[in-house]
Amino acid sequence: MNEHDELIANVYDIFGSHPETQYTVETLAKIMHLGGAATFKNIVKVLTELENDKRITPQGNDRYQLTPIDEVVTGVFHGHEKGFGFVSYDDEQPDIFIPKGKTDTAIDGDTVVVTMVGPGNPWKKKGPEGYISGVVERKITRLVGEFVQYSDAEAKKTGQVGYASSHEKKLAQYVIFLSNEGIHPQMGDMVLVEITKYPTAKTPTQMEGVVLKTIGNKNEPGVDILSIVYDHGLHDEFPQEVLDQANSIPDTVQPEEKIGRRDITDQPMVTIDGDDSKDFDDAVAVWKMDNGHYHLGVSIADVSHYVTEGSPLDKEAYDRGTSTYLADRVIPMLPFRLSNGICSLNPGVERLTLTCDMEIDGEGHVVKYDIYPSVMKSAARMTYNNVNKIIEDRDPALREQYAKLDDMFDTMGELHKILFAMRHRRGAIDFEDTEAKIIVDENSKPVDIVLRERGTAERMIESFMLAANETVAEAYYKKHVPFLYRVHETPDEDRIQSFYEFVSAFGIHPKGGTENVKPKALQDLLAQVEGTPQEAVVNIMMLRSLKQAHYSDELLGHFGLAAEYYTHFTSPIRRYPDLFVHRMIHEYAANGTTQKEKDKFHEILPDVALQCSTQERKAVDTERDVDDLLKTEYMADQVDQEFDAVVASVTSFGMFIALPNTVEGLVHISTIGDDFYSFDEKQLALIGRSTHKMYRIGQDVKVKLVTANVTLRQLTFELVLSPEDQQRADQRQKRMAQYGNSGNYSGPRKTTGGKPNFRGNNNNNRGNRNTNNNNGGKSDDGFNRPRVVRSNNSNNHRRNQNHK
Repeated sequence: MNEHDELIANVYDIFGSHPETQYTVETLAKIMHLGGAATFKNIVKVLTELENDKRITPQGNDRYQLTPIDEVVTGVFHGHEKGFGFVSYDDEQPDIFIPKGKTDTAIDGDTVVVTMVGPGNPWKKKGPEGYISGVVERKITRLVGEFVQYSDAEAKKTGQVGYASSHEKKLAQYVIFLSNEGIHPQMGDMVLVEITKYPTAKTPTQMEGVVLKTIGNKNEPGVDILSIVYDHGLHDEFPQEVLDQANSIPDTVQPEEKIGRRDITDQPMVTIDGDDSKDFDDAVAVWKMDNGHYHLGVSIADVSHYVTEGSPLDKEAYDRGTSTYLADRVIPMLPFRLSNGICSLNPGVERLTLTCDMEIDGEGHVVKYDIYPSVMKSAARMTYNNVNKIIEDRDPALREQYAKLDDMFDTMGELHKILFAMRHRRGAIDFEDTEAKIIVDENSKPVDIVLRERGTAERMIESFMLAANETVAEAYYKKHVPFLYRVHETPDEDRIQSFYEFVSAFGIHPKGGTENVKPKALQDLLAQVEGTPQEAVVNIMMLRSLKQAHYSDELLGHFGLAAEYYTHFTSPIRRYPDLFVHRMIHEYAANGTTQKEKDKFHEILPDVALQCSTQERKAVDTERDVDDLLKTEYMADQVDQEFDAVVASVTSFGMFIALPNTVEGLVHISTIGDDFYSFDEKQLALIGRSTHKMYRIGQDVKVKLVTANVTLRQLTFELVLSPEDQQRADQRQKRMAQYGNSGNYSGPRKTTGGKPNFRGNNNNNRGNRNTNNNNGGKSDDGFNRPRVVRSNNSNNHRRNQNHK
């Protein structure tokens, strides 16, 4: 912020703090302890700008007053467990702060009407203040809670069986009284409740509901995980009509189904997946062509042939949107009879597929392509581990075992290098993650957290899937027909500006401006810090400046991949958008690109894109919360132990740290005893008042685990201080004890950040951190999941499995 903007910010703060007061230039200068003719002239200039922007109004006699705010908007309420909250109403505007007591009866996620009463300060990136004057739509219609049973006498008197309370922090204040009309659970059961009556002004912390389902006793194995699943609006059981349809589908390809399909059963198609994968929805074949180019064939299970439009299977798949991968189970999008059976490209059996054949030159460009329905037969079910041993280790036993295929694997490795180099040249941002997998026992209890780095095989398959997705997207965009795209939009200018200001403190000078920034500029910036101590912090801050990827019927490009055209085509077993893309390809082939066909998809695509994006977010949140639960359980018996860690995020109330095994927790600012620390927002650092010691993102620290709250899924740590720092802390503690009661010692102030949200975000970064989603090397694009920086190059993961 330059001096002029800082002066505007400070002047406007004065008006905002006292909206009823009128100020002159002289009064403002006196309040800010400024003097001199130059200062007077600058304040006049500031007042003129604020008046032109209609932020202040002249009142005569050279006096000015804040322009009254009388704006009513509709937005989404984001509540905090302490009672206050924020309302987001415009992507381009800061959120509105809602103080405690001004939230009406709104619950987190509700759509509300807000009346603004206090201005924001755009120069300080501070949002306005308001109060909620009404609830337009309730987000939460069902929730999961722990059941407390009434005695017979209480049940008879109230007509209720008892009440339930949620374990989620933002909902823990509410008591949901349960009607006698629903299911009658047992004491301690976790139950799914449908809300029938919401809070009122007279009963702001009470609701009423009916029990729809008993999930199980809270102490039963796996019930804690299943409770999270249901709390996010997901479900683990398929309706009977869906199962009936799945069971009616033959488990082998029928002769009539091959009609009109190209037979490629003679091609050396192979599936390459994780060791424990069960559903194989993509197969690849590569060979060198006579002209020196490469043939890349990507065949994808033709799920849309079996999941027909409007059928029970289709409706259920649309509702789920995606498979959800948890440590101890998979919540599949399709019944296992399809996902592990007729739709899975199992070795040695015929399967229906959609194939994208590509001819790729030595620079990685697709010079020809062909997309068609096919029948294939997988030549082998390969694993990443074995392919890595064949390509990287030249394992003689495996190369002999797969002698008919090992030359093709070598050629695949060559092609991957070419494709990777091509993406790098155009500016694709490559964030390399190490996957962490939570190992659970037969009772769904965590016993270990293991790290696994991606090898050539994982990266190679990712390259091939990216190529197919780009080729399909470009092909149908150039047909001028409606289509479903996977998009990752250009980051906002103000976020890039903040990021550039942050990295400039390290002596890093980004090339180019902040308006319509190009991915190549960010890639070049990452190259400047590669291998330096600043690499981790620059990575995390860059990721926070990016938007989330989502689905759209508009071609908006993919910033992270530096791709003009992109869709999701390669995983129809686990993602509805891919299934829908397959359906569109078939319909355009069968019916032509007529206006009737275009009108049909123009009408339904926006809803499909929104549903797929929404369900993806639910799955991500569910996976994250289950990970947090299991990691907290895993750490619960390690309280008082010390660990090496890295600072993952810094906020006004402390810092979040990450262990090498990806476990995260909070070090509260009040527990850092060797000095009084304050939060520097510009540097995103905690700085000691006396010692000037600094804690910032990416810094190595040593910590001790203090508490592990499994119910709230929270871990708290304390810093392990050096002997010198500990001596200073002990001296401070003595002074506090000596002067604490007299009021002469200025100890640590209470912080303003409220309780931590245990997500590593500060309030200004809610939902804006992004990362790759590690699906066994088949993430296709990533940039849709929260991320924190890790020590020892162990970065965040969200899908702890090898499925795609």
